[in-house]
Amino acid sequence: MFPDSSAGYSYEECKATADWLLAQAPVRPLLGIVCGSGLGGLAEMLKDQLVIDYSDIPSFPRSTVHGHAGRLVFGKLKGTPCVCMQGRFHLYEGYPIQKTTMPMRVFKLMGVETVILTNAAGGLNPDFTVGDIMVIKDHINIPGFAGNNPLVGANDERFGERFPCMSDAYDRDLQQLAHAVAAELDYSAFMQDGVYSALAGPSFETVAECKMLRLLGADAVGMSTVHEVIVARHCGMRVVALSLITNQAVMDYDSEKKANHEEVLQTGELRAQQMEKLVSTMVSRMSCETTRH
Repeated sequence: MFPDSSAGYSYEECKATADWLLAQAPVRPLLGIVCGSGLGGLAEMLKDQLVIDYSDIPSFPRSTVHGHAGRLVFGKLKGTPCVCMQGRFHLYEGYPIQKTTMPMRVFKLMGVETVILTNAAGGLNPDFTVGDIMVIKDHINIPGFAGNNPLVGANDERFGERFPCMSDAYDRDLQQLAHAVAAELDYSAFMQDGVYSALAGPSFETVAECKMLRLLGADAVGMSTVHEVIVARHCGMRVVALSLITNQAVMDYDSEKKANHEEVLQTGELRAQQMEKLVSTMVSRMSCETTRH
């Protein structure tokens, strides 16, 4: 039922990839950033960049989606050594779920302690508008209901425990930091928080599916992030995630609106600078906190 998941993400393979990257990298990263559709500009903020194409990295998957550059960028953001994924991997690209989340394991083995994930999502909450930024407080893992979870299979204790807790998946201190920084930047008018629901894609959701997700308590819907969060938490990394609401999900059969990828990328461009400013200011505060401790 699912793509073959028997190879390409073992501890040894992830370690070999991490070691290869560290041999090239100018700094050992403490922070990992994942750029969502149309939000690759986050990586351009890094100083002293080293850019490596996914196709050059041993055992690494390749990004096949328009709006995802397919590059790993090393550098410093506000003095913090970072690694940034310009382009992520999705179930709909045909990769096994374990392969789509391999970068999280590689991040951990390179020394990353905190991951900031961004994504483009459809708004289900009627109070949300296009261009809002939602701080994710929880998720609903729909593919997981069908047994497609990135932790399925033999557990390697070197990564983490067999049954990791997910009730605290999204770091509450970092959620509060996101809102505090947004208030300082005068962004509160378009900041939200809520529950993100992941579907496998690539087809956008039907009206009935949107209504069901809303009934389940989802505020936004997308095709990524949740699997990465599960693996990042399994590895013991702190996680904060931000959804850019790029389109309103169609909840009415009489609506003339249709979800499309171009709209997603356009909204990404419009809100990109604010998203970059929000993330970079959060990082500067996080590095201050680390210094204090």
